[in-house]
Amino acid sequence: MRYASIDIGTNTLRLLIAELDGDSLRPIIYKRKITRLGGGYDEASGISIDAAERTFAALSEFRRHIDEANVTTVLASATSVVRRAINRKWFTEEVRKKTGLEITVIQGGEEARLALMGVLSVIDERQGKKLVLDVGGGSTEFIATIGPEMSGGWSMEMGVVHLTEKYLLSDPPAKSELKAMEDEIKGVLKDLRGRMLGDGIDPLDFSGKRGASFVGTAGTITTLAAIDQDLEVYDRARINNYTLSRDRIADLYRRLCSMTLNERQTVLSLEKGREDLIVPGTAITLLAMDAFGFNEAKVSDAGLLEGIILDKVNPGAALKY
Repeated sequence: MRYASIDIGTNTLRLLIAELDGDSLRPIIYKRKITRLGGGYDEASGISIDAAERTFAALSEFRRHIDEANVTTVLASATSVVRRAINRKWFTEEVRKKTGLEITVIQGGEEARLALMGVLSVIDERQGKKLVLDVGGGSTEFIATIGPEMSGGWSMEMGVVHLTEKYLLSDPPAKSELKAMEDEIKGVLKDLRGRMLGDGIDPLDFSGKRGASFVGTAGTITTLAAIDQDLEVYDRARINNYTLSRDRIADLYRRLCSMTLNERQTVLSLEKGREDLIVPGTAITLLAMDAFGFNEAKVSDAGLLEGIILDKVNPGAALKY
C-alpha cells in the first residue's frame, strides 16, 4: 500500500507519499509549496481568489506526483483558514473539480491529535510529560502528552500569516510593531493557560519547572533548526530530534528582526516565502518557551502529514484524550 497525505495549510501546502514499514512510515516523496492561502483573508469574504488560484495550481502539481507514484490511498486535509472561511464550500468544490482531490476539513482538536501522532513517530524519547507546539499559518496548536497518551490539545487562533499582516508593516519591523505583536502572543498564551485549567489540567504540570520537555513541529522551528546548523540543503534526518536552546532561539530572533526582507532571503535554509513569517513564528516559539519555563526545544520534522496516514492505517492506535 502506498499512501499520499496532503496538508492544506494557511501558509504552506505539503505532500507526503509513503509506504508503511512495520509501525513507521518510509517516505517516498516529500514536497512543499508556499501558496499563502490565508494571505489577504477577510472574515466577510473569506479566502481571496488570488490565494485560491495559487493553491489550485500547487494542488494540481501534487496530483501529478500522486498519479505518477501509483498511490493507492489519498488523504487530503485542510486546516485553519479553510475551516474558518465563509467560502469554504466553494474552495473545496473547486479543488475537487480541478484536481479530483476530496478534502477533509479538520477541526483544531483533531489537528492537534494527528500532529502528535506524527511527532511521536520520530521523536527518540517518547516517555514522560511533553508540551508540543505546532505553529501554523492560521492557528497554533498546543498538545500536552504523558508518554504516548494525549492529555489535552488546544488550537489557538494565532497564526504567523495573521500576525505578519497585522503588525509587521515596516521593513525591518519597528520596535513598536514587534512589541504589539508580542503583546498579542502573550495574551493568547494567557488564554491558553486559562483553557488548560478549564479542562482540569494544571499548566505547571507541563512546564520545564516540573520536568516536562518541549517539542516543536512545523515550519518555524524546523527552519530555525536548519539555520542553526547552516544547512545549505534541508535534510529531514538532521532536523528530527535536533535540540535548540532557548538562548539560541532568542539570538536568532534578534538577528532576524534586525534584518530586512531582502537580507533574510540570503539566510541559508530560509525557504523563499517564509522570510517575513519567520519573525512571528520565532516570537511564538520563544514566548511559549518562556511562559512554560523551558530552556530547550526538541525539533520534529514530522507532524500532521504523518499523523494523517498513521491514523488511517491503524485508527485503533489513535491517541485519545
